[in-house]
Amino acid sequence: MSQSPPSGAHRGQRGLAAAAALLLVPALLSACGGSSGTPTLTWYINPDGVDTFVKRAAECSTDEYDIDIQVLPTSATDQRVQLARRLAAEDSSTDLMNLDPVFVPEFANAGWLAEVTDDNTEDDLASTIVQSAEGEGEYLTGAAETVTWDDGVYAIPLWANTQVLWYRRSLAEAAGLDMTQPVTWEQVIQAAADNNGSVGVQANRYEAYVVLINALVQGAGGDIVSNTEAGRDADVDIDSDAGRAAAEVIKMLAASPAAQSDLSVSNEGTSLGRMFPAAPSAPQGAGEFMVNWTFVYKNYLDTVGQGGGPADEEAFDDLGWARYPATVEGEDSKPPIGGIDIGVGAYSSHPELAMKAAQCITATDMQVDLALTDGLMPSTNAAYDEVAASGDYPEDLIELFRTSVDEGGPRPKSAFYGVISSAIQARWHSPATVDPDSTPKKSGDYLQAVLEGKALL
Repeated sequence: MSQSPPSGAHRGQRGLAAAAALLLVPALLSACGGSSGTPTLTWYINPDGVDTFVKRAAECSTDEYDIDIQVLPTSATDQRVQLARRLAAEDSSTDLMNLDPVFVPEFANAGWLAEVTDDNTEDDLASTIVQSAEGEGEYLTGAAETVTWDDGVYAIPLWANTQVLWYRRSLAEAAGLDMTQPVTWEQVIQAAADNNGSVGVQANRYEAYVVLINALVQGAGGDIVSNTEAGRDADVDIDSDAGRAAAEVIKMLAASPAAQSDLSVSNEGTSLGRMFPAAPSAPQGAGEFMVNWTFVYKNYLDTVGQGGGPADEEAFDDLGWARYPATVEGEDSKPPIGGIDIGVGAYSSHPELAMKAAQCITATDMQVDLALTDGLMPSTNAAYDEVAASGDYPEDLIELFRTSVDEGGPRPKSAFYGVISSAIQARWHSPATVDPDSTPKKSGDYLQAVLEGKALL
């Protein structure tokens, strides 16, 4: 998710503060239009990397157009609602949009996004994206797949988010876990419970909880739904062995001493504070195992010695990372895939200029800036290579991010994803109520009924 995770990842109060500071930015962001009659393109951004986007808006403004930034709400759900209302009303001022990948199929299916083609972009961009989705192009496969729909390309990947397992090395060592080998959720939960640690996830009733459920289901070899091209006639598959394996993990965590006290309302930001507790001897004070997005490394690095983060460099060096835990022992995990794609509104008054701006916004140097400044990882191999060469990240972490995107699992690619997500949230929340014997079936029956119009969300 961006993310915003899932529209990417939210950096707690830092992202909100940056959004507030945006109100102080002068003439660049005027919504009244460009100077001397120059067209103004409105760019709706999620509140991650705001300062970098402000800088980029200035850099990408030309003699042909100016770019005006408008900040979307924090949650992916609220972002979708705001954008969908504007697009459904055929708003001609919705020129550029930061899109959580799951918005792309819905918006494209509704005719709200301008198609990206070789004719309206430079360097045969659409063909490059299609080739990448097939594993042969410049973009990471997982990132390219997020912008294709119905044999077309409807957005341009900007950053490609994924989740890894972050942990305290000392906690894993105390538990006797070999983190160079794949670990399972059961091992992680037991290790934390036995060694005064905790397990951090995102389990509030919101989009990131579906990200967790989807990753668990896919990690067991299944899907929440399949045949999504059929729209409301998609196959609902969550009542399966894979669905029950996912429910078992959530039940195990909710009942474990390793469960954090705010489990049912936890999000990307709340789980950060448990990694470096002020009192190691306190209950759950030995740190945590946490699944979270790529921004985590930069977040902790920037808060060394500032309270709430690592106390000093030695503490920071105790931060470890590994591939997302396996749902089933012996089966490869499917790390979540999120990020942000840039879409052009189908009703834009300046579609050609907006497509030019979208290419400028998603260029390699912008992707590198987002990674080095905000911890939001690139969608292209060229940008990844520059980030790796910078020395700002450990090489093994960079490769873990890249591999996790290419080998991870997307959320269902459906024009009805909003319905799917809401129905799953309704039957899987709170985590303490999840039962492998009943939750997959109840959620499957409910989702089927909602898709068929026989039940309301």
